[in-house]
Amino acid sequence: MTKQKSLSIALGYMRENRPLRAEEQCRDFLVESPGCTDHIRLLANALTRQKRLTEAEEQLRFGLSIEPEFPQLHEDLGSVLAMQGHMEAAVASFEHAIALQPALPLVHKKLAQALHALGRQSEAGEALSTYMGSDEERRLVFEAVECLRDGDTESAIESFKAILRQYPSSVNAMRHLASCYLGKKVQLEDAEALVRRATQLAPGFAGAWMTLASVLLEKSNTIEAIKAYKEVTRLEPNNSESWAGLANALAVAMYPEESTEAFKRSLALNPNVPGVQMGYGHVLKTIGKQEEALKAYRAAIAGRSDFGEVYWSMANLKIFNFEEEEVDKMLTQVDRDDISESATVHFHFALGKAYEDKKDFDKAWHHYHTGNQLKRESVEHEPLEMQSRFDAIKETFTADFLRERANQGCNAKDPIFIVGLPRSGSTLVEQIIASHSQVEGTSELPIVSGISASIGRYRTDGRFFPEAVQDLRAKDLRAYGQQYLEEAERHRVLKRPLFTDKLPNNYPFVGLIHLMLPNAKIINARRHPFDSCLGGYKQLFAQGQNFTYDMLDLAHYYQQYHEMMSHWHEVLPGKVLDVHYEETVSDLEGQVRRILDHCGLPFEESCLRFFDNDRAVKTASSEQVRQPIYKGALGTWRRYETHLALWQDQLGYIVDSLPETVGQAGL
Repeated sequence: MTKQKSLSIALGYMRENRPLRAEEQCRDFLVESPGCTDHIRLLANALTRQKRLTEAEEQLRFGLSIEPEFPQLHEDLGSVLAMQGHMEAAVASFEHAIALQPALPLVHKKLAQALHALGRQSEAGEALSTYMGSDEERRLVFEAVECLRDGDTESAIESFKAILRQYPSSVNAMRHLASCYLGKKVQLEDAEALVRRATQLAPGFAGAWMTLASVLLEKSNTIEAIKAYKEVTRLEPNNSESWAGLANALAVAMYPEESTEAFKRSLALNPNVPGVQMGYGHVLKTIGKQEEALKAYRAAIAGRSDFGEVYWSMANLKIFNFEEEEVDKMLTQVDRDDISESATVHFHFALGKAYEDKKDFDKAWHHYHTGNQLKRESVEHEPLEMQSRFDAIKETFTADFLRERANQGCNAKDPIFIVGLPRSGSTLVEQIIASHSQVEGTSELPIVSGISASIGRYRTDGRFFPEAVQDLRAKDLRAYGQQYLEEAERHRVLKRPLFTDKLPNNYPFVGLIHLMLPNAKIINARRHPFDSCLGGYKQLFAQGQNFTYDMLDLAHYYQQYHEMMSHWHEVLPGKVLDVHYEETVSDLEGQVRRILDHCGLPFEESCLRFFDNDRAVKTASSEQVRQPIYKGALGTWRRYETHLALWQDQLGYIVDSLPETVGQAGL
């Protein structure tokens, strides 16, 4: 084989991130031609990519013994020495490379970095100036980045645009401009277009792939984001940040097992990142590994004592109790005036849980209430706007309207929807159903709301959901039903005949679900209004559910939920099965048989032993549904009764209509 053919094959392996194969190719050629310095250099690069730095250094020094005036060998030796922490020797190698060939593009930058590490700042500045001055485009990008670092984002954006007008193929300017848009959460379509173009022009530009992944994740295009992160990990397998990004994207996409493995890769490369430790704890919690989750959370706290979100994550395990030392640390943190409001909110919610476990319910209420008041200031929720939207849904989905369009949608029987309010027992219902041999439990799938938002999106007359549903044809309803099934398919790993969709917030869309999927089953998970509201008030949600941070907002929301479900019972009699948490706890087998009968499923004993099901559970109740039924959570509101006068006033008429087993629970 010729030298050029061998080099081409080895370089191809390097581009594919297969350094071991590149090493084998180089060694095979060097058996026949041991003095080929090009192959020696490429072999050293393959060894460097594998982090075998001592071997790489030996090869480079051997190559220089054959060809001591080979500037790139000196450059590569300097890089390997710097990676090993030998900065003085690295500086000497870089300077030797520059002396042999001053125009080497990156050596000046590497020299500047090594000098900076040694504290020789003035020399580092000179080397960097030489590097920047050697390329006008590079200099302009550098100046724009400096502007960005100074906090002047708008000027930086204009500078990057100017660079692209002058240098249309500047992939660095594309990436930085996209990052500016991403940081401001504006023009995300433009940001995506920029970095997609950058990855086309420079397929090996890992930074552009990383920014593309972040943009796609921000746009909720999670599957494409995962693909982009995987490309970064392929290009830079030792980049801990890219593995962490991939892990987070996999977690969002509800692939917790794969996410766990990606987090492990990230932490093996860099264990000292508190945010990554926290994310790792989250997915461990999801797959039921509580002790390992606690270890990860505590590792995050060890790296950052004011990390309030981690303390709340520990509290959110629900069946976990804080140690006294941890409570004292939280009390110290919450009294500080130099931590973020977000951290303070998280500490208050965690302290609420800590004092609740101590049965000091007045102190617990103080911290929950304080945390909610602080959180309400930072979120948006417009009760009247919500009420208007719900009224429009009820006016559209009348009994006559639904009857006229009966059985026009997709006739698949696959989905079982579990709706209701958060913290009302929906996870327990899901766990029971998902323990049946014919049912797969997926998660909270935001598909129906996405479909509703798309109805009428491109109309010019301002007619959107729900009114635009009146104009849908039978084939449109079938198509939307099929779209739902196609989007849900990636979550159906076990491929069982039926699957659950446990997004509580789907309850306003019962009518739309019925039209799209007339054979789908729907269950409404209910709980005593005070316990339901209290459960929401005690929960700090990662996102959404903004109505839970104010007592009056909660009462109003519960009223709207109650009216909406009453409407569905009226216009679609028998379509929705109400399952009260209190009745399930009091009569498990009776309720399990009732639930399975509604779903058209035969009774199975496994549904009574739902707590033996080791499936991943992503909600706040993940640990609770891994235990047998217990009655300790019945009537929790009674512990806080002195603080609930507002709910008693606003929701008393609903309480009065409850079955006796629900109203008297906890007495």
